[in-house]
Amino acid sequence: MIVVTGATGNIGRPLTEALARAGARVTAVSRHAAAVPDGVRHVVADLAEPGALKPVLAGAEALYLMLSGDLHGAGADPAGLIADAAAAGVRRVVLLSSQGVVTRPFGPTRIAMRALEETLQRSVPEWAVLQPGGFASNALWWAESVRAQRLVAAPFGDIGVPVIDPADIAEVAAACLLDDRHTGAAYQLTGPEVITPRGQAAALAAALGTPVRFQELTRAEAREAMAQAMPVELADDTLDIIGAPNPAELQVSPDVRRVLGRDPRTFADWAARHVAAFR
Repeated sequence: MIVVTGATGNIGRPLTEALARAGARVTAVSRHAAAVPDGVRHVVADLAEPGALKPVLAGAEALYLMLSGDLHGAGADPAGLIADAAAAGVRRVVLLSSQGVVTRPFGPTRIAMRALEETLQRSVPEWAVLQPGGFASNALWWAESVRAQRLVAAPFGDIGVPVIDPADIAEVAAACLLDDRHTGAAYQLTGPEVITPRGQAAALAAALGTPVRFQELTRAEAREAMAQAMPVELADDTLDIIGAPNPAELQVSPDVRRVLGRDPRTFADWAARHVAAFR
């Protein structure tokens, strides 16, 4: 059995579907009740609660571990989740980490994530680590303003990074959970090209078939909005990267092609598939 945490999110949902299509027995874990594919067991659990995952792990061979925002905050104990998995006899864990662990190793949230990666490597026989850059799905933050005003408001409008489609992360995660060849791997995952927020607004306009305006936010304005959905430390780390990406963060990684045998999807492809959220 494979346990998927964050199973109703932008990565967890397509990952659960991919594993089910492959014939795996899957337990999908999320904080709230949700529909899951036929044959998939669903469990409601809050991973921020100590021990919440323990009953779910009984009989599991593999675990996909994604940390919710509150598990990045002060006082959180994500290492306890790995300890619970090891104690339950889970052999393989695939951890969703961050590209920043490699490209900016000294920020507080990245130091904590690096420590978690090292804990994972010591704790279970088989592991893989996924280190994605920015997500294409972060554009959903703009969905309400695009629907109401045909407006994208974001900081650093002309500074881009190669954002990745979460569906590609899900496919790489599925490969790591199902295929022994990826044991011990750490994959940096990016999209196929650098794209700016202004370019993303243009791609959304093309998908919608109607103009979308772009409004530049200050860093302070963006930080205030982001802090409503994530710890302030994580918001600051994110703004540091998207506001001044270093050369490593501008590189297109070959790892999606290395694992999947194809190029990663473009932001335009993501926008076309999710256009209904912006109508």
